[in-house]
Amino acid sequence: MKHTKRILIFGFALFAGFFGAGNLILPPLLGFKTGPDWWMVALGFVLTTTIIPLLSLFGHAKLQGTMLDFGKKVSPKFSLIYCIIMYLIVVALPAPRTAAVTHEMAIAPLFNRPPIVTSTIYFVLVFIFVVNRSKALNLLGKYLTPLIVTMVLLIIVIGLFSASDAMELSRMEVPIVDGFIEGYQTYDALAGMVMGGVIIISLNAQGFKSYKEKRSIIAKSGFVAMFGLFVIYAGLIALGAQYNSGFDHDVSRTELLLGLSTITLGSIGSSFVSILVALACFTTAVAITVSIADFFKELFKGSEKAYVSTAVVCCLVGVVMGSYNVGFIIDIALPALMFIYPISIVLILLNLFDDDWASKSIHRMVVLTAFVFSIPDFLQFFVKAEQLQPFVDAIPLASYNMGWVLPSVIVFFMMNIMNRLRSRE
Repeated sequence: MKHTKRILIFGFALFAGFFGAGNLILPPLLGFKTGPDWWMVALGFVLTTTIIPLLSLFGHAKLQGTMLDFGKKVSPKFSLIYCIIMYLIVVALPAPRTAAVTHEMAIAPLFNRPPIVTSTIYFVLVFIFVVNRSKALNLLGKYLTPLIVTMVLLIIVIGLFSASDAMELSRMEVPIVDGFIEGYQTYDALAGMVMGGVIIISLNAQGFKSYKEKRSIIAKSGFVAMFGLFVIYAGLIALGAQYNSGFDHDVSRTELLLGLSTITLGSIGSSFVSILVALACFTTAVAITVSIADFFKELFKGSEKAYVSTAVVCCLVGVVMGSYNVGFIIDIALPALMFIYPISIVLILLNLFDDDWASKSIHRMVVLTAFVFSIPDFLQFFVKAEQLQPFVDAIPLASYNMGWVLPSVIVFFMMNIMNRLRSRE
């Protein structure tokens, strides 16, 4: 295999970029709540955390540009606004959350220091890695990621082989849907759109010119990263399910993860996971910041000043937001995710089709449909439930926060049928 080593390095680097705070603390609680039905919640979870992100990387392999290209068929102005909103969300929420999780799980138990100190030191280190981006990908791919994977797999394997307690029944009504929506909190679909551009820029910098060759490397690197995530997610969900009778029902995400690590690894468990969390969070913060800085560098015609300035702004926002607790950051993220995820998923899927199936007019109508029918999901955080109930009752799947799905599919096929009928006339 001509590019096997490069594919593995990029694959590990992508995995490191995806695998952060949410990827560790979210899956075990899903399994904990579903017990014997853990495989159903895992199916929903991996749809939004591995399948859709993989498709976004395939989209990058096809487009071979920046994230701006995902929305250009709607309109260049829409694409720019969408990207800016996306990056504002990514800068303000998932990147700072990595610092908050690191503080609560790795720093606070050992040192009596305020979170602002942790987030300041944390993002100073992130900035150092970002301005040395040529070395960052190699370091993430070659050294840190294998260590992270080894540590997580050790917890999963020991835990699954030593579990003996009977599982309690599921406390989720529709596990597959709950898993799908919970997957939003990992930001993996958004990360796929953001970080695919890093691979494009890195390949261009290494002298790759062949469209076919770059497409193959991106697609295969994506498979490596997503397969790794699938194994970790499924393992952590199964682990949470196996021990769901051993913890209080109101256990928090971080408490459950620390408890599972103590059960599986004994007295060193908590320290082991603390190191794991710090490494996983840091690699994600670096990858996010590099991706955003790359975007604005390209937007300003390769300006190195734009790259450094963007990195500075990202890290300053990270210092401030990272000083809040994890629960607060997760809570304020929900409205933003309900707004941006439907549009993002639709853009990812549409860009996989050829122009015959996804023309500019189809892009515009399907994206508009997804946006309009996801409005109740977004507004539920700001208005009373009874005010939205008529819309929820009228829209299929709206009660599961997925009212945008069926209308978007219907509009996609109707537009294609109409276009083909017109072409025959």
